[in-house]
Amino acid sequence: MPTVADLISAALIDPFRIILLVGLVATQRRTAAVTGAVLPLAAGMLFVAVIIPATMGFGAEAGLLKAVVAGLVANAIWLVPIIAITRFWEGRAGR
Repeated sequence: MPTVADLISAALIDPFRIILLVGLVATQRRTAAVTGAVLPLAAGMLFVAVIIPATMGFGAEAGLLKAVVAGLVANAIWLVPIIAITRFWEGRAGR
């Protein structure tokens, strides 16, 4: 049975997860004036962490709870550089 560290490692290289998180940040940045920043990112991070193991079987042998926890950690790790790059890009564009 894989450990949570194994699940986190696998989640960090999942391209589908990365694409969903990039889309989440892009959507959040466009709707920030209406919805704010923290709540949409937190809800989206939780959604991505749950939907991938629930639909694609990621971490099924370890159990849903461990897969979701690993997904949350991986999502948090990925969101930091994605948000940083987005803010840098917007700053360079003069927004």
